[in-house]
Amino acid sequence: MFILKIGVVLGTRPEIIKMAPVIDEIQKRGHELLLIHTGQHYDKEMSENFFIDLELPKPNYNIHVGSGSHGKQTGLMMEGIEKVLIDEKPDIVLVQGDTNAVLAGALVAQKLHIPVGHVEAGLRSYDVSMPEEINRKAADDCSYFYFVPTEQSAINLVLEGYSPKDIYITGNSVVDTCYRNLKIAEKTSTILDDLDLNDKDNIITLTIHRAENVDDKERVTSIIQALLELKDFNIVFPIHPRTKKTLEKFGLYEKLEEAEHIKVTKPIGYLDFLVLISKSIIILTDSGGLQEEAITLNVPALTLRYNTERPETVTAGGNILVGADKETILVTADKILNNKEFYNKMKNAKNPYGDGSAASQMLDVIEKAYDNDDLKIESPHRIMTTFDVEMRHVDENITVEEFEDIHNTLVRVVYKNDSMVFPSPDLNIKDSIILFNQYGLDEMLY
Repeated sequence: MFILKIGVVLGTRPEIIKMAPVIDEIQKRGHELLLIHTGQHYDKEMSENFFIDLELPKPNYNIHVGSGSHGKQTGLMMEGIEKVLIDEKPDIVLVQGDTNAVLAGALVAQKLHIPVGHVEAGLRSYDVSMPEEINRKAADDCSYFYFVPTEQSAINLVLEGYSPKDIYITGNSVVDTCYRNLKIAEKTSTILDDLDLNDKDNIITLTIHRAENVDDKERVTSIIQALLELKDFNIVFPIHPRTKKTLEKFGLYEKLEEAEHIKVTKPIGYLDFLVLISKSIIILTDSGGLQEEAITLNVPALTLRYNTERPETVTAGGNILVGADKETILVTADKILNNKEFYNKMKNAKNPYGDGSAASQMLDVIEKAYDNDDLKIESPHRIMTTFDVEMRHVDENITVEEFEDIHNTLVRVVYKNDSMVFPSPDLNIKDSIILFNQYGLDEMLY
């Protein structure tokens, strides 16, 4: 059995959380783990203790970049990661999500001709005012493998010109993570007792942290006014220090403290928070990760945003976008909480992020690529003669793989039954419209 050296770049708590099952799988299969922590979250609770709490190995390297501007932080990360990768020479580098650490890790590895696997690739909000959108798109440009959570994410990449051959629909590791970490959390958490709530069966968990909400006085005031009217429920609000500072500036924090049904707390540790949301009847949030966790834990979510890079949660029926409008929040919350049939429909929405085997599928892909001598970035050795793009209606009973073999093509897009479909090799494309590349005899397919 061959042993791979697999680098994993982490910078924030959400990355550590979602990569925990991938790290488990790397070690379970006997590969060498090279764990690089950028130190973007630099206090002890966010670094050393967090790895211990999640029963993860200590990072091999901690770059200790701390906080700072996007440019300064990303530059320091790139410098530190580059030195580690040159010294360690991993076979592949894995990054997760859309942080500055993801951007730095992907860009440095690609420049060093080390294949990059982007975990949670293909997400798009199409809101370029968000730094996360820039990071995730740039990371995708630098990647070699795209581990996407859903077919919609795969289609996003295909429509942007990425080869379907490099895209793998694995599901989202958040499912693996929730199952894994909830078991750990339930062994030790006392959060429900610690909060001293008068009704533990009537909890709404709230998080707000995005700048487009907390820095906009009109928006955040509208959200807070809605919360003040939800008096029949226990609202637990673990408040981010920056959010607290902004609410104080706008004169809103005191109103929250005075409301008997709202429990404002300092940030809650991840494992305790996981137990809290699993016991909630509804989640109000502007967090992307919480939208995923909510549908995984069968908790209806109201997202305090006007767009989302997790549209599958909305399509599946477990999440509703309500923006920051007070009346929309209240009307929607009332519909969920006072209509049992509607509530159960949201609660039982099918999880679009898979069955919890994402980490295993990713390692299967990496091992197969290594076994086939495909885990390398090299200059091409064959000459491209033509590269034509064609569209065709397919009448014959044939799969994508069969069509590609017969016609020496790469199928990029399939439009079937009035919808876009990812061109997986075994997909039957009879009565479909396809977009494909027609190659010359001496060309590389991808």
